[in-house]
Amino acid sequence: MKVVIALGSNLGDSQSILSDAIDQIGQSVDIQVVSKFHETIPVGGPEQPNYLNAVLIADTQMQPLDLLDLLQSIENKAGRVREERWGPRTLDLDLITYEELIMDEQLLTLPHPRAHERGFVLSPWFEIDPQAVLPGYGKIGVLLQHIAG
Repeated sequence: MKVVIALGSNLGDSQSILSDAIDQIGQSVDIQVVSKFHETIPVGGPEQPNYLNAVLIADTQMQPLDLLDLLQSIENKAGRVREERWGPRTLDLDLITYEELIMDEQLLTLPHPRAHERGFVLSPWFEIDPQAVLPGYGKIGVLLQHIAG
């Protein structure tokens, strides 16, 4: 199954944290491509440092909730603390899409419910897959134009 995962960090050595997370993800899924790291301003939440963001595309046989568990485990190993919504974090890993699956469960919503309005997801994703489509929303290039314009 083709998956898109967004990565972000704005505490600690973000470049090393993201690189380590990519390595850890790659131990369980077949990473196809990773975007460059993009520095972005925080969206929502308290005043905080800028983020370093990236997106990767991978193939996996893991089920969506198992993949979510893996991503949360990697976040926890990186010292992720969930005290404040949209607050600063050492590592944030979001499962953006899982094939074309659309689901809305207590633990996981696919595609990610705010991906269509987040430049820090769409821009690096567009960099590595300009023809990509966000299920239920359309081509990411068009979505990116709407939030940029």
